[in-house]
Amino acid sequence: MLKKLSAEFIGTFWLVFGGCGSAVLAAGVADVGIGWLGVSLAFGLTVLTMAYAVGHISGGHFNPAVSLGLMVAGKFDAKDLIPYWLAQVAGALVAGLALYMVVSGGPDFTGVGGFASNGYGEASPGGYSMTSALIIEVVLTAAFLFVILGATSSGAPAGFAPIAIGLGLTLIHLISIPVTNTSVNPARSTGVALFADGPAMAQLWLFWVAPLLGGAIGGVLWKTLGSDE
Repeated sequence: MLKKLSAEFIGTFWLVFGGCGSAVLAAGVADVGIGWLGVSLAFGLTVLTMAYAVGHISGGHFNPAVSLGLMVAGKFDAKDLIPYWLAQVAGALVAGLALYMVVSGGPDFTGVGGFASNGYGEASPGGYSMTSALIIEVVLTAAFLFVILGATSSGAPAGFAPIAIGLGLTLIHLISIPVTNTSVNPARSTGVALFADGPAMAQLWLFWVAPLLGGAIGGVLWKTLGSDE
């Protein structure tokens, strides 16, 4: 179990440091910045690379909503859920701290601003409402779980699951960065909200409730419509 929890800590750290780091450090650089497309790809690459690196140890969840959805689908032991959540949140918080330390050493540092945090209303990149944020986070997390369960099922081509999952997360970001800055992962949201300026902490509840609900829905959908049997 210690190896599994360590793998989840490292994988979630990489997801937050790589994905949010790309948004904070590289997205807005004049003329050469990677923009939303680059950030979307970065998040997908973090999951793809760590799924190959440590997925065989822990299952490569890196996300409390994924752990819950897998449990609902009967693919993960309920007794391991809370330990996985704690490891994932811890990895995200350490990544947020490390990223904060990097950003605060910049030559023109005056504050971290939004710090790649998730939000709705005034904190939404496109000004979308709380209802919009709730709907898109539930729908996309449910779809993400369906992709994960399908890609890792016994009938799927062996060895390709991390690619499908990483590209799935890339697509999710391409859709929803304008709405919520894309969470679909409560640990990812928590890891940067703690350090962000603005309403990130006050709005964090939605980025736990919606992804967890979406993860559970995705698990139910797979169990009823796309099971391995």
